[in-house]
Amino acid sequence: MTVLSENILDALKGKKMKNRRMFWQIVEKIEIMIDSGKYPPGSRLPPERELAELFGVSRPTIREAIIALEVRQRVEVKTSSGVYVLEQYIDKQDSVTISAFELTQARALVEGEAAALAAASISDKELAALQVTLNEMEASNHPEKADREFHLIISTATRNNAILLTVEKFWKLRDLQPNIRNAYKSVCDTSDKDRLEEHRAIFVALKERNPQAARAAMHSHFNRLINALFAMSEAEALEEVRKNSTQTRDLYSLNHLLG
Repeated sequence: MTVLSENILDALKGKKMKNRRMFWQIVEKIEIMIDSGKYPPGSRLPPERELAELFGVSRPTIREAIIALEVRQRVEVKTSSGVYVLEQYIDKQDSVTISAFELTQARALVEGEAAALAAASISDKELAALQVTLNEMEASNHPEKADREFHLIISTATRNNAILLTVEKFWKLRDLQPNIRNAYKSVCDTSDKDRLEEHRAIFVALKERNPQAARAAMHSHFNRLINALFAMSEAEALEEVRKNSTQTRDLYSLNHLLG
């Protein structure tokens, strides 16, 4: 294969990965519009052409996004009629309360292997995208958004859509379940430096194409996170004990008899 042919193949691969990330962005944007009530259940989405103009993407990208929305049971495609928004499908799993500890353990197991897989297949453009997220974390420019993008880029680099969808589900649980959202926020707001260094270690391992090191770095990241969650939980429990003890002391105190 000539150098020119290799360059063309690299360009095509880069374009394919960009398009893959693009249609998932469109899926998220349309879901936000549905959830906000702009497109209520039963309403019809704008035609393909209008959506392409609205989001500034190609019509094939819109088609891929619609297919993904249909798989997620957010819309129904009716031949010769259009795309209609469905009543929100309630997954039984979504009604189950999951703790921050359970989510973190699951993320460590899945994303540790995702990092190992990605180390063998991640592209230079994906590494560059990861570097951008690290820069944003360091500059404190929407660190939560950069954190999410960092993990999703790695999941995309596995070339396994099941892993990507699983990691997206993890982030959905983190965002939608108040107990998890509040726990993560409390920990992340006080550990920006640790989070940045851990993400850098993951990045270095991926850049070196070292699956074992990538897995270990990802596990180390989640190990610190779950220990921080335990520490926070213990502090809250101690504060509750102290509060209850103070209330009991005030209730039965004899100080007023000694005045």
